[in-house]
Amino acid sequence: MLIEDNLAASHASLDDGTPSSLRSWLAVFAVAIGAFAFVTTEFLPVGLLPRVAADLGVLPGTAGLMVTVPGVIAAISAPGLMLVAGRMDRRRVFLLLTALLLASNLISAFAPNFLVMLLGRALLGAALGGFWTLATAASVRLVKPRDSARAMATILTGVTCATVIGVPLGTFIASFASWRLSFMATGVLVAIALVAQFFFVPSLPSDAALRLRDLVALLRRPHPRRSMLMVGLVFGAHFSSYTYITPFLLHNANLDMSTITWLLLGFGVIGFFSNFAVSSTVTRNLKVSVAVMVSLLMFALVSLPLLQHSTIGVMALVLAWGISFGALPLCFSIWIQRATPDSPEAGSALFVSIIQVAIAVGSLVGGVVVDHVGISADFLLGSGLALLGLAALASFGRSEQPVAPEALACPACPD
Repeated sequence: MLIEDNLAASHASLDDGTPSSLRSWLAVFAVAIGAFAFVTTEFLPVGLLPRVAADLGVLPGTAGLMVTVPGVIAAISAPGLMLVAGRMDRRRVFLLLTALLLASNLISAFAPNFLVMLLGRALLGAALGGFWTLATAASVRLVKPRDSARAMATILTGVTCATVIGVPLGTFIASFASWRLSFMATGVLVAIALVAQFFFVPSLPSDAALRLRDLVALLRRPHPRRSMLMVGLVFGAHFSSYTYITPFLLHNANLDMSTITWLLLGFGVIGFFSNFAVSSTVTRNLKVSVAVMVSLLMFALVSLPLLQHSTIGVMALVLAWGISFGALPLCFSIWIQRATPDSPEAGSALFVSIIQVAIAVGSLVGGVVVDHVGISADFLLGSGLALLGLAALASFGRSEQPVAPEALACPACPD
């Protein structure tokens, strides 16, 4: 039965002490499936990049545009879609964005050339930014306030599971069939998410529309502005290198595709556990948690080119990288929530936008470095960006560390 409950925007302020209903949790799971589908689609080219480049006749660095293009468009659509949507029912927006994602996968799967592939990836970008802005806001509206942290954790679990299962599974499917089948399989996943959202996500009317001046006002404040810069530098460090991890492991570390598939799976699995392990410490000292994980990322990136001829060393460093990036999205999401408690929708939109800019610019610049200098130099570029991220983190004095109420303490924790 289609659920049409009208959850008012003031829902987050109402709590009669009763637990959230089953259908509320089914709505959360529907959004989590969508998150899984979006992340799987976004980073699917990472494991397929050499095959797609060879089949469509482009260089690996050029093929990296499959990550760059959706990132650029998503950076615009994150705040842009929220401005255009106005007071439109957020349920309808969810369904529209997921339908665009399905079209993206189908176009990519049957792309006869690289230009059509980029068209499919552009549709992904158009849907991506808006989806993430809505998903973070919806977590507090779909359930009772007491369960909002668990709802956010469930949606973030969709992201983690995509890293653990989605991207490596796509690489695995391509290893015995073709990269096109990987996109088609992801399309089936998106279709499941679309059906789940149609039946379980309730009406989500919006009483107030995000305004451009809300975004401008937030960026004028020093603390949120520097926070966004820090997030951009660290995500840029990761994606300038991670986009080309498969070519590095294949050509520089001389690993076979079977080993690479399992290593990428290990990257995701260890990141999954890192996410929950860090959740127990991030509430006590957010700044230290961020510093440790960014330092680990920098160490992995600068060391991989040095140890590229050691199979064991490369594997250990890739797993260390997985530990770092498994925890960083959680750490930064909490940081931004605490930095913008009075403007959550504007903060969420800008957070998603800056991440997509970092993905786009990082993968683009990384591709240029890969094609003209080499992958090792690209990893050194990533380590340099991570160092700048640490410098940005160090610029926050003790009195500037964001302090949040208990409700925002840790989205990954049940209480």
